[in-house]
Amino acid sequence: MELNDGNLQTLTEFMRKTLDPDQSVRRPAEKFLESVEGNQNYPILLLTLLEKSQDNVIRVCAAVTFKNYIKRNWRIIEDEPNKISDPDRTTIKANIVHLMLSSPEQIQKQLSDAISIIGREDFPMKWPDLLTEMVTRFQSGDFHIINGVLRTAHSLFKRYRHEFKSNELWLEIKLVLDTFASPLTELFKATIELCQTHATDINALKILFSLNFQVTFLSFLRTTWRPGFTTSVDSIFDDLIFFTQQDEEEAGLLELLKSQICDNAALYAQKYDEEFQPYLPRFVTAIWNLLVSAGQEVKYDLLVSNAIQFLASVCERPHYKHLFEDQNTLTSICEKVIVPNMEFRSADEEAFEDNSEEYIRRDLEGSDIDTRRRAACDLVRGLCKFFEGPVTAIFSGYVNSMLGEYAKNPVVNWKHKDAAIYLVTSLASKAQTAKHGITQANELVNLTEFFVNHILTDLNSQNVNEFPVLKADAIKYVMIFRSQLPKEQLLQAVPLLVAHLQAESTVEHTYAAHALERLFTMRGPNNSTLITPTEMAPFTEQLLNNLFKALALPGSSENEYIMKAIMRSFSLLQETIVPYIPTLIGQLTHKLLLVSKNPSKPHFNHYLFESLCLSIRITCKANPTTVGSFEEALFPVFTEILQNDVQEFVPYVFQVMSLLLEIHTSSIPNSYMALFPHLLQPVLWERTGNIPPLVRLLQAYLEKGAATIASSAADKIPGLLGVFQKLIASKANDHQGFYLMNSIIEHMPTESIVQYRKQIFILLFQRLQSSKTTKFIKSFMVFINLYGVKYGAIALQEIFDSIQPKMFGMVLEKIVIPEVQKVSGPVEKKICAVGIIKILTECPAMMDTEYTKLWTPLLQALIGLFELPEDDSIPDDEHFIDIEDTASYQTAFSQLAFAGKKEHDPIGAAVSNPKILLAQSLHKLSTACPGRVLSMLSTSLNAEALQYLQGYLLVASVQLV
Repeated sequence: MELNDGNLQTLTEFMRKTLDPDQSVRRPAEKFLESVEGNQNYPILLLTLLEKSQDNVIRVCAAVTFKNYIKRNWRIIEDEPNKISDPDRTTIKANIVHLMLSSPEQIQKQLSDAISIIGREDFPMKWPDLLTEMVTRFQSGDFHIINGVLRTAHSLFKRYRHEFKSNELWLEIKLVLDTFASPLTELFKATIELCQTHATDINALKILFSLNFQVTFLSFLRTTWRPGFTTSVDSIFDDLIFFTQQDEEEAGLLELLKSQICDNAALYAQKYDEEFQPYLPRFVTAIWNLLVSAGQEVKYDLLVSNAIQFLASVCERPHYKHLFEDQNTLTSICEKVIVPNMEFRSADEEAFEDNSEEYIRRDLEGSDIDTRRRAACDLVRGLCKFFEGPVTAIFSGYVNSMLGEYAKNPVVNWKHKDAAIYLVTSLASKAQTAKHGITQANELVNLTEFFVNHILTDLNSQNVNEFPVLKADAIKYVMIFRSQLPKEQLLQAVPLLVAHLQAESTVEHTYAAHALERLFTMRGPNNSTLITPTEMAPFTEQLLNNLFKALALPGSSENEYIMKAIMRSFSLLQETIVPYIPTLIGQLTHKLLLVSKNPSKPHFNHYLFESLCLSIRITCKANPTTVGSFEEALFPVFTEILQNDVQEFVPYVFQVMSLLLEIHTSSIPNSYMALFPHLLQPVLWERTGNIPPLVRLLQAYLEKGAATIASSAADKIPGLLGVFQKLIASKANDHQGFYLMNSIIEHMPTESIVQYRKQIFILLFQRLQSSKTTKFIKSFMVFINLYGVKYGAIALQEIFDSIQPKMFGMVLEKIVIPEVQKVSGPVEKKICAVGIIKILTECPAMMDTEYTKLWTPLLQALIGLFELPEDDSIPDDEHFIDIEDTASYQTAFSQLAFAGKKEHDPIGAAVSNPKILLAQSLHKLSTACPGRVLSMLSTSLNAEALQYLQGYLLVASVQLV
């Protein structure tokens, strides 16, 4: 793409169309941009557009498109083409920092993110001057520029928090410290001086606090600073204290800064006890004063949360516990910090009613880490670590008082009960997991009694619109303490939860769905479900009806908790749902058609496909002939998804189609054969998310219709082998290539692939020479042994030696004998064992040529495969790329659990015990060559292996002659 006005105008027009809400306009525009993004100069055109366009909307759109382009394509993946040309990479790195710093804030943020993505791959080795260029901008005096530098630095440095320790990481952090620490510290100190100089000038302070540098500096300290790296530790902590003591009429940037200081103070208290101890009392005093003076307004939430988290981190440390052990101190903390910050405020009530999705995300999914309630809860747990008895006694008094106030006037005082439930929950919870809820509870809190006296009444309430918050609290109590409550109380709760699915409150019916889903996953004796299908029988119809009706409630049309509950209900109830499936499959299919128009909720979509798979599995298990009715219902929607190329759904469609095809007991239906040529189109295989489900689907085609393919689609076999060739060349996907080839070997008629066999082996040897990895070697050994099982050991030896004389011996000596111990998986080991047995006992060349010297070492390796632990070592220089970790614009592959393929054993029942087969085969060989086998065993096989072999012979009741 040339850098000219015409191309800029074309890009502008298509970008404007991508903003069109009409899918028929938007989709083609997105397709066009996707089709041209591989062209040289495309990213440079985007940068030109975001810099020079007169339309601000187009500038922002170009910035977002550029960032996403960098995110998808910058990482260079081994075995795959470089998606951005080297000249474009050089031009981008030469210009992006200046462009970012001179752009408006909206665009600056996007380019800052792009720089951090590039930096993650290229800094410091391929971008050594990045930090130097950024540091020089500190001298500009322009707050907008400095802000941009610091935002970028923050996004660049924050990854150090989560990186694995290594010498390379320490060297990189040292480079950052050497380059950035001193200038940043000086900038920090200079700005503090300006703040002190202009302490009474609100407007000047606002400008100073508009900088991100304070937060960036603290983040920088958080991730890279260690005591001793700077000579101004005292002044830095004094300055931090100074900031916590400032105030202004309007909370905002200053509050954000104060909250960040509290966050960092907690970090220092946890990580640097000794160095931080002299400063701790002053911090405790300053932060306590902050806490008791902060109001209940939302603008103080982050500050209060981080301040409480600081106290929580301090009270858990053994050498600080003396600060809290006084009864008056504990009472004061409860009264002034914990109880006020557990109250359900008007802002919470507004979120509950008007922004339920955010409320649920915060409350259920643990993203409430910055909320007052979460921090107060953490402080309660922290205090209970050393003072469980006194704290429980003090808080119990407050709980009883709150419940008493509620009882006097429930309509007015319902928030008192809400706070009481939350306080009981935080007091009782000692250890928790997502799978089981609370796994360890405070024994001083009687959870069962509280459930009976205070929770059951709200669960039982007949007025569906009365006190929805308390009902949601009651449901959440059951959900959290499900592992602590007796089963009889859980069974008592189930029909009540089913009824709450019809609540108008989105939070309430979502919590009910989530609670049921969690209850249905609980395990009882013998690892069976705690709640059985029989126990659910009286409620099954109402459960299914209410779950599907809940999807029609306002705000819940794509509620992932409801869809997950549907999936879990199907899984629990099994054949009980069969009578309802004709109705339910129609509703699920209609929902699939709707969401495919604009997929926006990935979890909802995943559970929807899982529910479809369960419907198919459960129904067809009882009656396999019903598979046709599912195909009739689903194929029109699947066709539309494939024709419209809904990328998010295509991998799911292939998985469901595989499941359907595998259920067929007769020949492959025509509807599938019509699709077969399209599955071989290269464009489908360009998306990494398509590869695993496509390979599985092709395997299903081969299993059910290899003869049909060979007869009616023989011209497509080269296409099938072309797919194999593409996959085998990739380190990420070579195992998928072997899955496909193993199915071809197992199922295709011999005559249809005989002409291609030699070329297949040549391709494999080329890959062995260019890039030999442990994963490839393991797959290669399974393949050659499967080939030997299918076509015979003689055919295997002949095809090797036809490529190059004596190659068969080289493969045995250099690959099979030393590496077979690395093969993993019972089926894979069985294939290798049977293949090697055939080589040992059915290949004359192993007895009568120079290959004979390999016979005993190969037998020794086979016995090792049977008896020795698996060799799972991997060379230090091998770094496998997992499909899920590959940076790419394509939708990642998401395996459907209920579409799972049963492990296939190509050898089957013909060989139940390979050790017995070895004994029997050696007996047969020794009968044909009397004395030879015993001679080789006695002279070359080590004593331990010989002892194992004698055991196999004994069990098989045979002898060698």
